[in-house]
Amino acid sequence: MTALLLFLVLLGAWQLFTEISDYDPIVLPAPTDVASSLWNDRDLLWSNLGPTCVEIVLGLALATVLAVAVALLIRFQPPVRPAVLPLIAASQAVPVLIMAPVLVAVFGFDLRPKIIIVAIVTFFPIAVTTIDGLQSVDPSLRKLLQTFGASRWRALRLVEAPAALPSMFSGLKIAVAVAVIGAVLSEAAGSTSGLGLVITQAVNQLETARAFAATVVLTILAGALFGALTLAERRLVPWAERSRNRGGSLT
Repeated sequence: MTALLLFLVLLGAWQLFTEISDYDPIVLPAPTDVASSLWNDRDLLWSNLGPTCVEIVLGLALATVLAVAVALLIRFQPPVRPAVLPLIAASQAVPVLIMAPVLVAVFGFDLRPKIIIVAIVTFFPIAVTTIDGLQSVDPSLRKLLQTFGASRWRALRLVEAPAALPSMFSGLKIAVAVAVIGAVLSEAAGSTSGLGLVITQAVNQLETARAFAATVVLTILAGALFGALTLAERRLVPWAERSRNRGGSLT
C-alpha cells in the first residue's frame, strides 16, 4: 500500500510539473498523454509485445543453459576457472550496438540475433551466481558424501544443485532487467518488429508519448517476468524462502 501511494504521489507530481512548466510535450509528455497513447496505440503495442517477450524468454533460457554448463565445467574441472571467468566478464564489455548489426548481417532480421544478444547480456549474472551457489556447499558435507561412496554426479544431484538453485534464481531475477534492455537495443539496431522498434520509430517521429507508453509496457513485462520467477522459486526452492524468513525473524 505504501508503494502504491508513493507511486500515485510521484505520478501526480509529474502531471503537475508538466502543467505548470514550459516543457513541450514532445520533450516530456504528461502522464495523461501517456495513458491516452496506451489506449489509442494498444493494437500497435500489443502486436509488438509478442516478439519482444519471445526474445527475452528464449534468450534467458539459452543463457541459463549455457550458464549451468559453464558452472558444471568449473565445478568438475576447477583448473579452468581462472581462464573461464575473465572470458565471461569480457563478454559483457562488447556493446550491444556493436554486436547487433553483425548478428543481423549473419542471421537476418528474424528472432535469432535478438535471442543471441539477450543470451549474451544475461549470461554473466546467471553464470556467476550459479558458480557461487555450487561452491557454497559446506566442505564437511561433501566429505560426508564421499565417505558414503557417493559419486560426484550423485553429490551434485543430492546436495550441490539444490544449494545452487537459490543463487541461480537470484541471478535470473537480476538478468530480467538486463534482458529487457538488451532486447530493446537489439531491436533498435535492426528489426522489423518489437517494442524497441516502436520506441525508435516514435522518437524519430516525435511521438514521445508513444515512446513512453511502450516503455510502460516494457516495465510491466519486466515486472511480470520477475513475479513469475519469484513464484517458480517458491515452488521449486521452498527451503530458500523458509531460510530467508528465519533470517528475517532474527533481526
